[in-house]
Amino acid sequence: MDTMVQRTRRPRSTTFRMIIMLVAVVVVLGFVFAWPILKYMIGGAGGGGMGGGAPVVSTIVTRYEEWQPHLQVVGSLRAVNGADLAFETPGVVEKVYFDAGGDVAKGTPLVSLRAADDIARLHTLQAAANLAATTYARAQKLFSINGISRQQLEQDAAALRSAQAQVAEQQAVIAKKVLRAPFAGHLGLRRVNVGEYVNAGVPVVTLQMLDPIFLDFTVPQQKLSQLEIGQTVNAQFDAYPGVAFSGTITSIDPKADQETRNVAVRATFPNADRKLVPGMFATAQIAVGQPQRYLTLPQTAVTFNPYGSTAYVVEQQKPPGGGPAQLVARQNFITTGDTRGDQIQILSGLKEGEIVVTSGQIKLQNGSPVAINNAIHPTNNPNPTPIEQ
Repeated sequence: MDTMVQRTRRPRSTTFRMIIMLVAVVVVLGFVFAWPILKYMIGGAGGGGMGGGAPVVSTIVTRYEEWQPHLQVVGSLRAVNGADLAFETPGVVEKVYFDAGGDVAKGTPLVSLRAADDIARLHTLQAAANLAATTYARAQKLFSINGISRQQLEQDAAALRSAQAQVAEQQAVIAKKVLRAPFAGHLGLRRVNVGEYVNAGVPVVTLQMLDPIFLDFTVPQQKLSQLEIGQTVNAQFDAYPGVAFSGTITSIDPKADQETRNVAVRATFPNADRKLVPGMFATAQIAVGQPQRYLTLPQTAVTFNPYGSTAYVVEQQKPPGGGPAQLVARQNFITTGDTRGDQIQILSGLKEGEIVVTSGQIKLQNGSPVAINNAIHPTNNPNPTPIEQ
C-alpha cells in the first residue's frame, strides 16, 4: 500500500520541479534581455543631469575658415662655416692667445706649439741657402769670362734652388706650429693647456660662424614640386618655446636619396643675436600653395573608426507619438583632411551651420536624445601652446 502511494506521488514531485526550473529560466532570460534597457535608463537618469535624463554633450556650429596649406618638416642647424680646429703636427703647447667664447677675425693666432728646434734648423738652412746664392753669383761671373763650364754653372744653380726649397719647407713646418683662425667666427671652449703635449688631429677649439646659420632638412620627393628658392620657413626650437624664427630656402639638392627618396633642402636664418647654435633640433613649417577655405572642426568632434570617420549632428525632431520637439544626435560619416593644431579639415559629410557634438560622443547612438551644455568647450586653437609655456 505504502509503495503504491509513493509511486502515485512521484510524478507530482517531478512536474513541480520542472515548473520551478521553467520559471527560473524565464526570470533569468528576462533579466538578461531587460538589463541593457535598464542600464540605459539608469545611466540616463544618473548621468544626464539636464534635459530629462538625456546625455549631456558640448557642441559647435560648423563654419568655413581660411586654411593655408603647410608642409611640416624637421631638421638640424648647421653653421655656414664651422670646424673643430686641430694641429697638423704634434708638439708641446707654448702659448694660448684666445679667450673661450670670444670672437676672432680670419688669420688670428689661437695656439702655438714649442718651435725652438725648428727655428734653429731654419737658421741653418738659411745660412746654407745664403752660401749657395753667393756661390751661384760667383759662378755666373766666372762663366761670363769662360772661367767655368756651363755644367758647373747649372750645378751651382740647382744647389741654390735646393737650399731655397729646404728653407721654404722648414718655414712651412714652423708655420704649422701656430694654429690660426681659418675664418672669422665665434670660439668655443679651450681644450688644451700650456705645457700639454698635443697629438696631430686632436681638436683644440671649435670655431663657428653663427650669423647667418643654416637649417638642413629633407622632404619626400612627392612634395618637391611645392618648394622653390626664396620660400619662407618658420621654425621653432625647444630652447625658445613659443618663439618663431623666420628664414628662407636658399638651396635645394639636385638629387634625391636612393634609399629614402627624400630630397635635402637648406634654409638660411639670420642670427645676429646668436640664439641659434649648430646642432639644435628644429620643427618648421613651409607655406605652400594659396590659402583655401574648409569646414573646420575641433579634432575631438571626429570619431575615427576602422570602417570610417564619423561625427554626430544635433537636430530637432518630434517624437513619433506627438509632443514637443526634442534634440537628437544623428551620426554622419565624414571625410577628413589635414590637421593644424587642435583643428581638422572636413572635406565631405557636413554642411556649414550644422550643430556638431564636440564631446560626449561615447554616450551616444544614432538617434539618441541629447542635452547641450557648452559651459566648457574642447580646445579649438589652430596654433596651440603647451600648458607649461
